[in-house]
Amino acid sequence: MSGKDTILVWGAGAIGGTLGAYWARAGKDVALVDNVAAHVEAINKTGLKIEGPVEEFTAKAPAFTPEQVTGTYRRIVLAVKAHHTEGAMRQLLPHLAPDGFVLSAQNGLNELTIARIAGEKRTMGCFVNFGADYLEPGRILFGGRAAVVVGELDGSTTPRVQEMHDLLKIFEPNAVLTDNIWGYLWGKLGYGALLFATALTNASIADALEAPKYFETYRRLAGEAMAVAAAKKVKPLGFNGYEPEAFLPGAPEAATRASIAAMVKHNRGSAKSHSGIWRDLAVRKRKTEIDAQIAIISSIGKEVGVQTPTVDRLVTLIHEIEDGKRPMDWSSLDALAG
Repeated sequence: MSGKDTILVWGAGAIGGTLGAYWARAGKDVALVDNVAAHVEAINKTGLKIEGPVEEFTAKAPAFTPEQVTGTYRRIVLAVKAHHTEGAMRQLLPHLAPDGFVLSAQNGLNELTIARIAGEKRTMGCFVNFGADYLEPGRILFGGRAAVVVGELDGSTTPRVQEMHDLLKIFEPNAVLTDNIWGYLWGKLGYGALLFATALTNASIADALEAPKYFETYRRLAGEAMAVAAAKKVKPLGFNGYEPEAFLPGAPEAATRASIAAMVKHNRGSAKSHSGIWRDLAVRKRKTEIDAQIAIISSIGKEVGVQTPTVDRLVTLIHEIEDGKRPMDWSSLDALAG
């Protein structure tokens, strides 16, 4: 494998693969790691193909399964599913240089897990919302651009976070360097809860969000997440139509409707019509990130004295679909609505 300054992307699926492909095409020293041997083999044989309406190209970068990784790296981008964070961290930790860091290009509050294992000083926060799907070994759909944000956990501006900001701008020219990465991460929790709700059905994200029948359900669901954030004294930040303040308790109904309409518009503009959650359930037939990404809202809510009954019900319903006990259709969204 390459040297210490190689960008090691751990998890070369939809998110990690897209980022790695753009960096490789730009001439950066990148190595990809993935636990799907067929994906690694395809990348090494024919390259990693990025498809879709944004751009189409094939990038060349060496790929490895976790057990094939050798050496230590200063910059490791972690892009595995949230519920695989702990396991991946245990695998990659021996390869993290003493002065290195892990950047979480994931959904959820995975920085908490990374910092617990590697230490806060070796953890960097990142928020991504662009649309991408793993199609098959060696192929990724890049369906649409969206927010990309990076920041140190303590809000400081360091040379290393500026370096990562410059790298992320290779992929997304409008990438943001923030002093409030936790605000973006908590904002994504509210939006993520809405995406999980849409995945109870086979409808597209936009069609499910637009259905008037479920307006109050969405308002209540995201509102619980934002209430927990408020109790944690975090100021959630908005992106791509999602406005956290529109879902806070007592927010004007017109503001909530405007935010949902803006999210519908954003998602209709993407070639990725359904969420990765829907793909996990309907296509890949595997567990979702519900526990690591959404159930944590309830856990933290208990710590700060905020009840989250709608979030709890959503977690239960997703588990029932995962276990084959519930269909993916409007009846399941009806069950969330109560």
